[in-house]
Amino acid sequence: MEWSEQAQQAEQSGDWDTAINLVSAHAECYSTDHYAHANHLWHMDLLARADRLTELSELARTDVHARRRLNRSLRSRGMESTLRERAEDGDRDALYCLVRRFCETSRTEQARHTVAEIAPEDQHAQEIIVAAETSFSQGA
Repeated sequence: MEWSEQAQQAEQSGDWDTAINLVSAHAECYSTDHYAHANHLWHMDLLARADRLTELSELARTDVHARRRLNRSLRSRGMESTLRERAEDGDRDALYCLVRRFCETSRTEQARHTVAEIAPEDQHAQEIIVAAETSFSQGA
């Protein structure tokens, strides 16, 4: 059995340590080898699904993929205060995740207020709010 099959099997059974160890050995961020890069993304996903947010946070300091996966995980877990802290520290992806979280939980005004406090000139954050409002007004 190849390492990837072993990793998939470990992932399916919830053996996160084995899956993470197998995948990380074949992962490389921004590799010219698309398999190594895909394995890197898989590795980030495994860390999030295994609730290894501390490890993912450490990697997020220098790895954009880890940062994005961490922020998505925080958003899905409803960890708004952590996302806000990250956004206040300059992580724009964390801001966008926080704004999306507010919008998808019918708190558009809170999203608007948060953007005004953290990044009032951030056009993308404003566009997320407008898109959410447009979607809501169209009966979504």
